[in-house]
Amino acid sequence: MHAIVAESSGRLSWQEVPDVSAGAGEVLIEVRAAGVNRADVLQAAGYYPPPPGASETIGMEVSGVVAEVGPDVSEWSVGQEVCALLAGGGYAEYVAAPAGQVLPVPHGVDLIDAAGLPEVACTVWSNVVMTAHLGKGRLLLVHGGSSGIGSHAIQVARALGARVAITAGSAEKLEFCRELGAEILINYRDEDFVARLRDEAGGADVILDIMGAAYLDRNLDALAADGQLVVIGMQGGVKGELNLGKLLSKRLRVIGTTLRARPVKGPHSKTEIVRAVTESVWPMLADGRVRPVIGARLPIERAGDAHRQMVDGKVSGKILLTV
Repeated sequence: MHAIVAESSGRLSWQEVPDVSAGAGEVLIEVRAAGVNRADVLQAAGYYPPPPGASETIGMEVSGVVAEVGPDVSEWSVGQEVCALLAGGGYAEYVAAPAGQVLPVPHGVDLIDAAGLPEVACTVWSNVVMTAHLGKGRLLLVHGGSSGIGSHAIQVARALGARVAITAGSAEKLEFCRELGAEILINYRDEDFVARLRDEAGGADVILDIMGAAYLDRNLDALAADGQLVVIGMQGGVKGELNLGKLLSKRLRVIGTTLRARPVKGPHSKTEIVRAVTESVWPMLADGRVRPVIGARLPIERAGDAHRQMVDGKVSGKILLTV
């Protein structure tokens, strides 16, 4: 089979590699499309190795058709159209995925577009709902509202009856987020998100943060009493000063989570999250309350171009690689 190989020069090339097969408890998927994530860019640059035992091939989500089922798998069959959450291996013609991390393609969603759902859906639901318990009438602040995660978080929060504030870096991206349902639109280049949130809402109940250290103190200021800061990225650095006085005085929680390194099975596992997403988010996609937001589609041979587009930050929504 063929897969994208990250060469020592940094170039991503489509090369012949050893075939993969479905092991015990796994499903072999013939890949039709793979979603591009920032973690993929970091891995290609040598900064984010896959978890122990995972494929060295880049790619954390795919859509495709079941080509083979391994021993002890009864819930999937050959020929089914599916998408899957992966620890790695997605930028390829075939990938083996744990059966518990495979999802049906939601009703009404195109098979190719479904590749852009597993990572964002599992990230948003596990953090915003399962961890922070966002619900009706609460206010969610999403940093990077036009990103793949941001565009999905806006829609899910609105479907739950929550209000949404976002930060983005251009008028076009702010309008994009408004059309998805965001109410408070903040251009981080020339506005203070703390002041805007205080003036318009008294603070956020939940913040979904991709910046890490650079926004740590200001995020605490932006939270309402009993608010929760969920940090899922470190684009603004890994070390910051935490003001415990602010934490205690407003009864705040600071939570750091990752999805990729979670175990396949057990409490707080990927299988548990995938099951919750299938039960709760997939009906939102089926009835149109939430939709995949795809900003660009490129042939998988152009994976390097896709990564450059992600770094440039000009694409709103998900970037997909088609096989």
